[in-house]
Amino acid sequence: MFWLAAAVPSRADEALPDPASLIGLTLEGMVSQFGIPKSVYALRGLEEWQDDVVFVYAQGDFYVYKDRVWQLGLNAAYDIKIGDPRGRVLLLLGEESRNFADHSLFSLPSRGWPLELRINFDSTETVSALFVYRPDF
Repeated sequence: MFWLAAAVPSRADEALPDPASLIGLTLEGMVSQFGIPKSVYALRGLEEWQDDVVFVYAQGDFYVYKDRVWQLGLNAAYDIKIGDPRGRVLLLLGEESRNFADHSLFSLPSRGWPLELRINFDSTETVSALFVYRPDF
């Protein structure tokens, strides 16, 4: 069963009806499509190769390595939004999701590389963060 890509976007993610389509976007493509970011910051990884530059837009945080977007941090995607209860998310994702104590993973259709949706949960069992990313990166 795969219905998630066709889900109706919620109000919070109307500007990004298919966030997965932005993974792999070049810097030039990102700026031409979304304009100048509201802010930019560096994010240190555990290893030097895991360092990112994050471009902050109203639509979400665009994590860039070298010259390509490899991850998006979003307030909402695929009819899931920050603050949703874990039970709702699990109903939406169905049995194809992989569930852990503090997050769930759902494989998205490939676009030349694997893609995943990660939903983080806080101690109250509500969504605290949403990411669409390349797990092979």
